[in-house]
Amino acid sequence: MSDINPPAPQSTRRQRLFRLEAVVLRHTDWGEADRLIWLFTREMGKLRAVAKGVRKPRSRKAGHLEPFTRVNLLLARGRDLPLITQADTVDAYLPLRDSLLRTTYASYIVELLDRFTFEEASLTSAKENRALYRLLTDTLERLSQAENPASSSPAQTVGRGSPELAVRYYEMRLLDFVGFRPQLFTCTVCGAEILPQDQYFSPRQGGVLCPTCGSPSAALNRPADHDDLVESEPHPASAARPISMKALKYLRHFQRSSYAEAARAVLTPILNRELEGIMQGYITYVLERGLNTPSFIRRVRQNLRDTPSETGDAQEPPPES
Repeated sequence: MSDINPPAPQSTRRQRLFRLEAVVLRHTDWGEADRLIWLFTREMGKLRAVAKGVRKPRSRKAGHLEPFTRVNLLLARGRDLPLITQADTVDAYLPLRDSLLRTTYASYIVELLDRFTFEEASLTSAKENRALYRLLTDTLERLSQAENPASSSPAQTVGRGSPELAVRYYEMRLLDFVGFRPQLFTCTVCGAEILPQDQYFSPRQGGVLCPTCGSPSAALNRPADHDDLVESEPHPASAARPISMKALKYLRHFQRSSYAEAARAVLTPILNRELEGIMQGYITYVLERGLNTPSFIRRVRQNLRDTPSETGDAQEPPPES
């Protein structure tokens, strides 16, 4: 009797192979010539895969597996991690690589998605994966088509067609999809309807506080049995901060509008900085850790002389709430 095992049936070999569409989030060197690739896929959400020999000079897969690249992949099920056997670029989003600021914005949206998602596909539904994937690819496309941030004058508005508006919209929609939608219409402490006046935003409470509940004097005058209602912990992002009514209108607009509707908004540089600070404070509190890219974005903007000016706040009015 022969000891040689018969070849595996064709159907078994096919079962080991599967196809996915994905965006490359990041990668790291693995072994002598391989790379470990983090992907966000349309079908399975986030996963890791190994690209064998991709660091060799003659590798045909290397150029298809760079960050921010949208690819079609053929993978084989491995012992621990799937192996990438074939990669074809769907969209390289080349304009992202022509501008350092565009590259840092793309790095920011990828880092956000990476931090808010898990590799266990069972934790998310196929519908949720597809929604997140669509948001990611749409935002990469919007950043690619945005006006050249390096050529923008400091006096210009940050609005239609700008990468900043695409990023602000992405932040709000991502929070909605992953279950951290901030409350923007009623006070998160007393439940009162938010009136058209400046308010407070609390990362700890997950939304807006009315002036009565959010003002510094509320911490001094609160009843003894309401110690949990006003910010007192030392975490810098947990304290309630003022939010202008104009900024609140924009956040509401992004939360409930399509991008086509949201893109009609025109932000002033000062307003964009306020929105950026509020959203990043909230995101930092939810994640319980800081992000790597925001500080780098600020440095790049300063180096490119693209930091918005402190003047020129008389622009188009915000969208109606």
